[in-house]
Amino acid sequence: MKAEDLLKDLTSEQLKTLSRQELIDIVLGEQNIRKQLEKQLDQAHEEKILLEEKYVLIKSKIFGRSSEKAPTNKSSEKTKNKKKKRENFSKSLTDRYPNVDIKEEEILLETPPTCSCCQSPMQDSGLTEDSEYLTVIPKKFLIVRQKKHKYRCGSCHGDIQTTPGMPRLAPGSSYGDEVILDVALSKYCDLIPVERYAMMAARQGLKGLPSNSLINVTHFLADFITPAYQKLLLEIRSSEVIQADETPHRMLEGDEKSNWYLWGFSTLKACYFEFHDTRSGDVAINFLKDSSCIYLLSDVFSGYSRAVSETNKLRLEESKKLIVSAYCNAHARRKFDEAKHPFANQAQFYLDKYEEIYKLNSEAKDKRTEEVLKIRSQMTKYFESMKEQSEKDLRVVSSKSSLARAINYFLNNFDGLTVFIKIASIPIDNNSQERLLRNPVIGRKTWYGTHSIKGAKTAAVIFSLVESCKLNKVNPREYFKELVEQIHQKSDPLTPWEYLQKKKSANK
Repeated sequence: MKAEDLLKDLTSEQLKTLSRQELIDIVLGEQNIRKQLEKQLDQAHEEKILLEEKYVLIKSKIFGRSSEKAPTNKSSEKTKNKKKKRENFSKSLTDRYPNVDIKEEEILLETPPTCSCCQSPMQDSGLTEDSEYLTVIPKKFLIVRQKKHKYRCGSCHGDIQTTPGMPRLAPGSSYGDEVILDVALSKYCDLIPVERYAMMAARQGLKGLPSNSLINVTHFLADFITPAYQKLLLEIRSSEVIQADETPHRMLEGDEKSNWYLWGFSTLKACYFEFHDTRSGDVAINFLKDSSCIYLLSDVFSGYSRAVSETNKLRLEESKKLIVSAYCNAHARRKFDEAKHPFANQAQFYLDKYEEIYKLNSEAKDKRTEEVLKIRSQMTKYFESMKEQSEKDLRVVSSKSSLARAINYFLNNFDGLTVFIKIASIPIDNNSQERLLRNPVIGRKTWYGTHSIKGAKTAAVIFSLVESCKLNKVNPREYFKELVEQIHQKSDPLTPWEYLQKKKSANK
C-alpha cells in the first residue's frame, strides 16, 4: 500500500476487503507517522524552551541587576549602612580629610558689642567658637615667561652663552609639564575626553585651547614614561601567577582593520595593557614565552589554551617548569545564574554551593598561606557535590538547554576551576583583571575608540600605569608628577609598587 493511501479514510467495508499484509502495512505506517509527529513535537517543544530561555536571558541582561553578588538581608544591610553613615558624619572635616590644607579665618566685630546686663562695652575674651566648612579654589591657568640670561666674555668678547632651560616633557611646546600631566590624567584616569577638557578650560577663561594639540602632547608623555611601562612588563613576567583577559577595541582610522583588541595582563601589584589587531593566541604566547609564569588565570578561551600549550612545548625543550591553566569560577557561576530562570530549582543548587564557596573565600582573605589553604580545603566537598549532581542532571535535561551548557562548562573545566584550592597565590576568579579593563572600556565608549595606532600605544602606556597605581592604592597624580621628575633627573623610574615601597620606607 502506498504512503498516501494511509492518510485516506477507509470505510469498514473497504477494510474487510484488505489482506492481512495490507492491514499490517496500515498499522506500521500509522506507527511510523506517529513517531515522526512525536519527534517533530519534541523538537518544537525544545525550540520553544530555548527561545524562552533566550528571551529571559536577554530580558535579565537589559532590566536585571548588573551585580553578580548574591542578595543579602536588606534590613540588616540598611542598619549596618546607617550605623556607618552616622559614624562618618560625626567626624569633623579635619578628621575626614586629613590631607587637605587648612586656612584659618578670624571673625571679629568692628565695634565691640555692649553688655546686655549693664550696657558696658565688652572686651575680646580670647575664646572662640570654631566651625569648619569645605571650599574650593578653582583651577588657575598661568603663562610662564622664562627669561634665560645670556653671559658674555668681558675679556675677548668672543663668546656668548645662554642659561639652559629647565627640562620639559615636550621642549618647544606651548604646554608645560603640569598641563600635559593634567590633560593626560583627566583623560586616562578621570575619563574626561580632551574636547570636554578644552570646553572646561574655556569656562575658566582659557578660550580656544586646541584639542588636537592637547592630544598630541599626551603622545609625548607616553613616549617619555615608556621606561616605567617596560618595567611593569618585567614586573608581571617575573610573577608565578599571571591573570589575563582581553576586550574588543575599535580603531577608527589609521589601520586597515577596525576591530582591534585590548589585552590585559596583571598580578596583585601591577597591570600591563597592549593593543593588537587580533584576538589570536599569538599575543599571549609572546607574553608568556619569556615569563616565569607557572599558573595562568583566565577565562576558557581557546587563545589562552593554545598559548599555554605552545609555551609548554618550548619549556619542555628547555627543561623548564610547565604552565598550568587556572580558570575563573565567576564565569562558571555566571552560567548557572543565566540558567536559573528556566531551571530555577536545579540551577539554585549550584548557586547555593558557589555561595558557600565564596563565603569561605572571604574568610581566607588577608590570611597567611597555611590558613588560606586550610580554609580552601573545605571547598572541595562543595565542588565534588556539584560535580556529582552535574552528572545526574546532564542525563535528564536537553543537551541544548542553558543548564546543560552550564553543566558542560563546569565539568569540562573542573580541573582548571579547582586549581586555586591547593595554590594560595591563585585567586578564585579573574574578577580583578576584569575590573582593570573597566576604565579602558568606559573610555572606549566615551570617545568611541582610538583614532590611530599611536593613540592606541599612548592609551596602553598611560592606562597601564594609572591602573597599576589604583592596584597599589597610590594617587596617580602624585605618582606621575614624581615619575616625570625622576626621568628628568636621569634616575631609574619607579613602578607604582616600587613608589609605594619607597613611601612606606620613608614614613618609618
